[in-house]
Amino acid sequence: MEAHADLPLRERLAHWVGHLAHVLPAQAPIRDFVHHNTLHGFQHLPFPAALAAVHSLTGATPYLPEARFRELLDAGRITVADLDAALNDAGLPDLDAELRRGITRRDVLLASLRLPLEAPGRARLDWVAREHGEAADPVFARFAASTATTAPADWRDQAAQRRAALCARIGREWTLRSLLEHLTGEDVLERVRTVLQRHLAAHLDLGVAAWRNPQRARGFYAAWRACAGLDMAWELNELPNVRDEIAWLPDDPVDVLAEELPRLVADESLWPGYLERLALELPGWSGMVLWRERNPERGDGTPVAMADYLAVRVLLERLLCDDLTRRLSGAPMAFGDLEAWFAARPAEFLVRDALRSRALDEELQQQAARLLHAAESGRADDAAWEALAARIAAADTAPAAAPPLPALAALIGLAAADVEQLAADEAAALLACAASLDPLARGHVWLLAYERHYREQILAALAANHPRCKPVSRPTAQVVMCMDDREEGTRRHLEEIAPTVETFGAAGFFGVAMYWQGVDDAARTALCPVVVQPTHAVREGAAPGGEAALERHAGRRRWRLAWRERLLQGTRRGPLAGPLLTALAAPPALAALVAGALAPGWFGLALERWRRAYDGPAPTRVQATAETARAGATPRTPQEGFTDDEQAARVENFLRMIGLAGDFAPLVLILGHGSGSRNNPHLSAYDCGACSGRHGGPNARVFAALANRPAVRERLARRGLSIPETTWFVAAEHNTCDDSLVWYDLDLLPPAFQPAFDRLHGQLAEACRAHAAERCRRLASAPARATPWQGRRHVIGRGHDISQARPELGHATNAAAFIGRRTMSRGLFLDRRVFLISYDPSADGDGRIVESILLAAGPVGAGISLEYYFSTVDNARFGCGSKVTHNVAGLFGVMEGADSDLRTGLPWQMVEIHEAMRLLVVVEQEPELLSAIVARQPALQELVGNAWIILAAKSPLTAAIHVYCPRRGWLPGTGRGVLPQVGRSVDWFAGEREALAPALVLGGGA
Repeated sequence: MEAHADLPLRERLAHWVGHLAHVLPAQAPIRDFVHHNTLHGFQHLPFPAALAAVHSLTGATPYLPEARFRELLDAGRITVADLDAALNDAGLPDLDAELRRGITRRDVLLASLRLPLEAPGRARLDWVAREHGEAADPVFARFAASTATTAPADWRDQAAQRRAALCARIGREWTLRSLLEHLTGEDVLERVRTVLQRHLAAHLDLGVAAWRNPQRARGFYAAWRACAGLDMAWELNELPNVRDEIAWLPDDPVDVLAEELPRLVADESLWPGYLERLALELPGWSGMVLWRERNPERGDGTPVAMADYLAVRVLLERLLCDDLTRRLSGAPMAFGDLEAWFAARPAEFLVRDALRSRALDEELQQQAARLLHAAESGRADDAAWEALAARIAAADTAPAAAPPLPALAALIGLAAADVEQLAADEAAALLACAASLDPLARGHVWLLAYERHYREQILAALAANHPRCKPVSRPTAQVVMCMDDREEGTRRHLEEIAPTVETFGAAGFFGVAMYWQGVDDAARTALCPVVVQPTHAVREGAAPGGEAALERHAGRRRWRLAWRERLLQGTRRGPLAGPLLTALAAPPALAALVAGALAPGWFGLALERWRRAYDGPAPTRVQATAETARAGATPRTPQEGFTDDEQAARVENFLRMIGLAGDFAPLVLILGHGSGSRNNPHLSAYDCGACSGRHGGPNARVFAALANRPAVRERLARRGLSIPETTWFVAAEHNTCDDSLVWYDLDLLPPAFQPAFDRLHGQLAEACRAHAAERCRRLASAPARATPWQGRRHVIGRGHDISQARPELGHATNAAAFIGRRTMSRGLFLDRRVFLISYDPSADGDGRIVESILLAAGPVGAGISLEYYFSTVDNARFGCGSKVTHNVAGLFGVMEGADSDLRTGLPWQMVEIHEAMRLLVVVEQEPELLSAIVARQPALQELVGNAWIILAAKSPLTAAIHVYCPRRGWLPGTGRGVLPQVGRSVDWFAGEREALAPALVLGGGA
């Protein structure tokens, strides 16, 4: 940023805003919620370095609490052997160096990780000295003396050092507001947010606001300036001359920044960091403004610019800081003036600083509080400040934390007699070694151990399953599902119920990137990964001969919407009509509320049946064919439909990618997925991420329609991919919340395929019920040992319950991804924790197919895994808290209550059972080929080389597995052990509430 110091402010601001994209959340509006790496801007760093940088920048906690890791150790989910291996994986130096005869640094660190750290504070040292003399605890005293941070005895020197340290944080870690909060206890950000968020919510609104600012089209700064000083409920009226200041502001927001930044901090070199800190104080609002500026096509046409936002933000910061410094000193002060003011009052500064940065004893805290109260009334004199400052300066700071020596010695293997014979220097050296890892380093070692334990279980399961790797011969049906980890259970149960059914997994848009507009949709939406910009559009239209039925359906919807609008808008201001309508509507509304609360499943299904009966049947078809290609098609002006050649290319690419290029079954089911629930702002987070947070049913329907066209099959045959006439593609959508299925275009199914379809229909329905029962084991309100029918009823009720905060658990507990043939994992119980992506290495000699899969599925799987990881380890900063307190803001985000920052990430109800670890990606391919792919793809170099995901390679021919280490290259996998064997999945999960290890399901093999 300093390299652009000679550029005009406008150009420098563009560079600064570009940098903000690396530190601010990049979450799309909540209606388009798609999982992504919360720390996407730090992927250029190795994983532990990135977490350390974010911790330094935001104070966020990037690892699970050590107490939680120790609970996992006690439960056997981590072992001491895992911790020992993790010390090696972490690359810690001198692990085998001896500290004392027979005791190495490794021994001490292993023991210290198993114990909580304790800081030997001043109170304990004073007690030891009074009761027994210092010699009674020489080890403790020696360690305390060696690690304590001593301060200058003279309080003036101490005040000068602390003032220099705090002021050096401005523009780097703090803003002026942060310094004032530290010294006065008053946070102006609370007032800034209250003033700012109401105007921002109205400007960014995507369809909720009842009033729009007339100046909205000119940008946020112009709109805010036009109404801020005229707002009858404005929060800043008590500030002197504030309306005049706003009236005389420049028209250009960059000019506002040029005027206001020097009034906060004069040093121009601090401006980039200062703006970054301002943005990070409200990361949700700042990130949404930046996202909307960079994705204007995803908004409603309202101009959104980061310069507008920063101008208002800086102005409010300066106005409210001026007000606070005026009340503190009698005159408004910029940063330089405030620094000089406190330099002239060193005693007062030291007392204010110590009150909020040190663990003062109760007496000193009370004296400081009384003195500050007296200062507010003008009754504090210099002598009182100086006396208290001298007492504070004389207090020692606490030494570093370390485990208690007796417990540490016991874990190392020292007997009590050996501890008594330790010299003070030896014991202090042991404690110093135990305290040598900072909390971040300790957290990383624990994470490595946690991941290793699960990885060894997975590798052992794959090795044990290798002898059973046999393909399904003459399959009766083939089912292609989304790679989603939630579908692992559905596939497993289907294969147990129907061993002759073959299943596949792929990204849930099924290779058909398109804009989709259904008959009831007001506008078209993109159904493809968010990184893809589709250039084709597909509509749903009337089936031949069904135009009249579709018109009746549309007419009834229009009539219902028109009357609803007329009743709501036409009566709300009437003196009689409004109360009368309310009185008439109260009894049915109360009945509906009671029914929805007491029997949500029954009531929801009854409403759906009533709507279907009222709307009437309306057979439709997808209009996916274009006669000729249109040159110049763009995302803004897409081509309507696909040409025959384009259709054939998409069908061929997808089928070859998943390894389905021959041996077609009579029925091939393309099964998309989505979710459905009530009163759930995060609904899109449960839908298909490969379809931009929408349902994948339309993609499945379009793909099946393309694959059934004779013109497409003709072209495929010329390309060497023959789909026989004895094969028919059908499409459906799986609701992952209530485990229901919706089928498409069954009226087109030829009669010859009806028996095969009836059989598959029954098998899938049974599999969905079994899957619902398995899901119930992790839901606290579900029956303890739910039968399939009980499980199905329970999940239906959750989906229709307006009070349900966790309608389904989404991707919670996701931990791994398999890219390979289904034979690699078929017959394994994987606890719904694994993404399953189909890939046939035998048909991919040059690795082009697996390269394209890694480039598409790698970021998707990593984004889901990492967002769940960070929302779990620190839900307050990386997640969005509890759904119970959420309010939807403008259809683009959620706030806590009516006045808060926008909350990004995942709510606690989505992650409360999640096990925070990085994604393990196992690819059925040779390590050398994968190394070449990673070396030529920068995106994979970031994910794999910087260890944001863990890559493993399973040999296509043997059970050998290698794991990639960024420091040491490919290492042999050491997964060993005897896997439990069960007849069916239910024999393994019945009655279990916690996560389960893999098991061999004897009834699930081919």
